[in-house]
Amino acid sequence: MTGYEKLISAEERNNSILCVGLDIVADRMPTHIERSIDGMLQFNKAIINSTSDLVSSYKINFAFYEQYGIRGFELLKKTIDSIPKEIHIIADAKRGDIGNTSRAYAKAVFEEFKCDSITVSPYMGEDSVSPFLRYEDKMVFLLCLTSNSGSKDFEKQKIGSDYLYEVVLKKSMKWGTTQNLGYVVGATHPKELKSIREKAPNSFFLIPGVGAQGGSPYDVITANNNGPAIINSSRGIIYAGGNELKYAEFSRLAALELRKQLNESRM
Repeated sequence: MTGYEKLISAEERNNSILCVGLDIVADRMPTHIERSIDGMLQFNKAIINSTSDLVSSYKINFAFYEQYGIRGFELLKKTIDSIPKEIHIIADAKRGDIGNTSRAYAKAVFEEFKCDSITVSPYMGEDSVSPFLRYEDKMVFLLCLTSNSGSKDFEKQKIGSDYLYEVVLKKSMKWGTTQNLGYVVGATHPKELKSIREKAPNSFFLIPGVGAQGGSPYDVITANNNGPAIINSSRGIIYAGGNELKYAEFSRLAALELRKQLNESRM
């Protein structure tokens, strides 16, 4: 089964376009959990066990794991291994370098960690992206218009008559197919999301920024116009329980509520 097929299957089985970001921060875990690699793994497993029937995918931001060196990579691998095999796994690694380096990044993410997709920066051009696309059974999500406030510094600057994010979209759509190439479009830009969706009606969008970053589920679904999408929430779900002993139950309730909002908005 390809990454695309796994994603479609999970969305249909769980009636969900929700993605949960496993962006672990030790100091935000309930205080009864040990501040250690084992404690973080315990936390991740509890979140996965409580939400895996509600999501289409999990997004793992590699930086939150890499900061711990070899111990972090062990935590990353064990977290990935804890995710049910039928759920799509996104490596939020934002890689982007010259061809030889990208080939090494692709091998690590797709062969060693066995993720189904990866986020990639397009700003070094096609030759830096093509090594990821050579894995025909995987997916690549190119950074198009990101949810952070700094997106205005470059992505929303004009190149001739087009914004830079529009240039990225136009050029890159020739590099892959709708089954292996999608785009990261932030929930905090609903107006631009609508425009990007019109230009790429069949491409999968990974849409972060709902919840803690202020993106509205209704605005996102309306702007996306029923296009194929993954709607990510990280902090708003995994830390929904605060310091409660039953933190995983609160995470489940938060995931249930957001899935409900997204599904109702799609009707």
